[in-house]
Amino acid sequence: MPEAAEAASAPILEINGARATIRLNRPKHLNRLQSEDLGDLIKLFDRIEADPAIRVLVLTGNGRAFSAGYDLNSVADRATSATAQPSAGSAFEAVVDRLEDLGVPTICRLNGGVYGGSTDLALACDFRIGVDTAEMFMPAARLGLHYYKSGIARYVSRLGVDNAKKLFLTAQKITAPEMLRIGYLTDMVPLEMLDEEVDKLANILAGNAQLAMRGMKRAINEFARGKFDEEAADLRHRESMRSDEIKEGIKAFAEKRPPKF
Repeated sequence: MPEAAEAASAPILEINGARATIRLNRPKHLNRLQSEDLGDLIKLFDRIEADPAIRVLVLTGNGRAFSAGYDLNSVADRATSATAQPSAGSAFEAVVDRLEDLGVPTICRLNGGVYGGSTDLALACDFRIGVDTAEMFMPAARLGLHYYKSGIARYVSRLGVDNAKKLFLTAQKITAPEMLRIGYLTDMVPLEMLDEEVDKLANILAGNAQLAMRGMKRAINEFARGKFDEEAADLRHRESMRSDEIKEGIKAFAEKRPPKF
């Protein structure tokens, strides 16, 4: 991955062939997300999804951490305000939910620690490959914050009830091996192997049938939420049986060659 930019900035988008990479770029503050970054991320997600040439997204951070989460000063301003203000959590929740529903497959390249809301941002990705020195914690209980509902649901559906309770209610930090054990990490690697593993997975995903993956990702997410649209999934299945993708896939299998979708 490129070196960190000299000055902090909004998230940076890079496109290299079929792969898009978004890098969080406030390394001196552990890539803490500011309120203005949230709108920028939504715009980047929309741009990626609108480009048919992009087949996979990698989300990562510059510097020694993935992200310290959302700027607590913004939360504090709302907590001490004399009048009710729009929830900072609702804006962050919209970004994370948008990432989870992104049509292309997503990989979080966890180059270091992941804290607070960014633990949910990473969890919204389809895969998380992290360095063996990574750590994470969710401090909501220490802050007196009731976390937003879709974030709690994501923790429960992806990590299980017991792990969600441990992480939310104890607010204790866990290390990379424990992150791997509970399923938070898809894979754990030494730093020198991080890019190799991310590249390997990104290339696999970029080479698979995009419409089929998009539909199955949607179905999996709906199952996890307990809101499965059976009729829509059945229609996608039936359409796939007549698609150019399945024709190429079967032909490539018969010819013993990689498919070209």
